Amino acid sequence: MKIIFATNNAHKLQEVQQILGPAYELVIPRQCGVTEEIPEEQETLEGNALQKARYLYERTGLDCFADDTGLEVRALSGAPGVHSARYATQGHDFEANRQLLLRNLEGVTDRAARFRTAVALILDGREYLFEGEVRGEITTAPAGEGGFGYDPLFRPEGHEETFAQMSPEAKNSISHRGRAVAKLAAFLTEHGASYKTDR
Repeated sequence: MKIIFATNNAHKLQEVQQILGPAYELVIPRQCGVTEEIPEEQETLEGNALQKARYLYERTGLDCFADDTGLEVRALSGAPGVHSARYATQGHDFEANRQLLLRNLEGVTDRAARFRTAVALILDGREYLFEGEVRGEITTAPAGEGGFGYDPLFRPEGHEETFAQMSPEAKNSISHRGRAVAKLAAFLTEHGASYKTDR
C-alpha cells in the first residue's frame, strides 16, 4: 500500500517507515512534483499537521498524511511546543535547539516534559486526526547518538535511557510518534485504504 507522507525530513521518514512496516510504501512530496517547502504556520500541532496535509492534497489530489510534533516542558509553560523545530533559529538546527533548551533550564529542578505528535490524514477528501503522547523528563546533558531533534535530552518515564540511547525499535514502541502512527495504521487497515500515486 502506497501512502503520501508530507515530509522531506529523512530522519522522520525513516522512523515512520519503521513504525508502519513493510505493508506500507511511503511516497514523499517531491516524488509527486511538490518540491517547495510545505508551510506550517499554525499555533497548534493539530493546525500545522492539517495545514501540511491540505497543502499536499490540494496540489496532488492524492490521499496523504502529515504530522507535527512538539516538546512541551512544564517549567517553561509548555515551550518550545509548536515551535520546537525552530526554537533557537528559523532553520532546523537541532544542536542549537538543544543548547537553548538546556540554558533555559539551568538551575531548574522540575524537568518534567512530554512529547506530543498530531497526525492529520486526508482520505477520500475527509480529514482525520490522530494523537500520540509520551511523558518523561529533560536530562541535564545530552546522552546517546541515535534519534534526532531533542532525543538526546528526553528520558521517557520508566526508563533509564534517553530516546537517543534506545534502539529504533525500542523508541518506536513507546514514542509519541509511534503511538500516533500506530493509530493511523490501524485506521487505514480497518478501512482497507487503497492508495494510488498515478491518478
